[in-house]
Amino acid sequence: MSKLFESVKIGNIELKNRLGMAPMTRSRALPNGTPSDLAAEYYGQRASVGLIISEGTQPSEDGQGYTNTPGIYTESHMKGWKKVTSKVHNEGGRIFVQLMHVGRVSHPDNTPHHRQAVAPSTIAPNTEIFTAQGMKEIPTPRALSEGEIKDVINEFRLAARAAVEAGADGVEIHGANGYIIQQFLSENANQRQDAYGGTIENRSRFAIEVAKAVVDEIGPERTGIRLSPQGTLNGIEEGESSSEMYRYLISELDKLNLAYLHIMHFGNESLLQDIRQLWSQALLVNRAGRTLDQLTVDLDNELADVITVGTWMIANPDFVKRLKLDAPLNTPDRNTIYAGGAEGYTDYPFLKE
Repeated sequence: MSKLFESVKIGNIELKNRLGMAPMTRSRALPNGTPSDLAAEYYGQRASVGLIISEGTQPSEDGQGYTNTPGIYTESHMKGWKKVTSKVHNEGGRIFVQLMHVGRVSHPDNTPHHRQAVAPSTIAPNTEIFTAQGMKEIPTPRALSEGEIKDVINEFRLAARAAVEAGADGVEIHGANGYIIQQFLSENANQRQDAYGGTIENRSRFAIEVAKAVVDEIGPERTGIRLSPQGTLNGIEEGESSSEMYRYLISELDKLNLAYLHIMHFGNESLLQDIRQLWSQALLVNRAGRTLDQLTVDLDNELADVITVGTWMIANPDFVKRLKLDAPLNTPDRNTIYAGGAEGYTDYPFLKE
């Protein structure tokens, strides 16, 4: 456990420990996508971790999938995020804003413009999504033209610039969990016949071009990317060539000297070992189904440089201190993860001195 509390360098910044807060949707932004004042308190409470990665933040109206998620494409959004980043920095923390374009995982009821979602191909994920009127089937998206793909890439670029101007230490590109980047990677969501579909190289092209655009805008030292190799969230099936594809993709991304790669790990140990060998910069790992006594297994085995945690961090704003003291943890309230104001958000108790 002691290695967890060592410092580590990510890009050009020094993290005070090797623990990260994983990105988690909390659905508490204002209706226009501006982070609320409670968000500043929420993230500031958790600034004892080495790195906070924010909840998924849409780079455009098309990028929104869920209700009350924050954006980073208007002046109002930037002002809201400035409060968050200032609070985190005042508490001695570091924060990257995660840029999340959901692609087809959306519903017109949840977006400002109420339009049909966009995606690589006209293929629905065959799952439901929460709306203000309850659960609804996700409609079939429309396929992006090649010109529109370039527009989406530019949305990531501009959002990255906006996040840094709002005080973020960097951004994490969300390429995981079945959202637009993984949709391009996956055989069952991407049936294009142009330069963005078919071969491993073509299906990887969108992810690489997004990363290059963000790097060109804010620098590689401020850019991370999250991937979930062989994950099946939101109707994704990457196909039999997925291991080969990720080896290719990560090799290409490695050439960009990004600050870090963040892996949502679902259990393919040989692939994780290959990723460790292919990746030259910091590697963050979030291991699905892990127990607390397994928290540092990837650090101990030198398969990760930073460990990210999710639900534990929701319920324990002082998670780092509790680990150091081997103190008991608060139990998360599952009913308030995506709902409400302060309840289940900023009211979890700290350890008493």
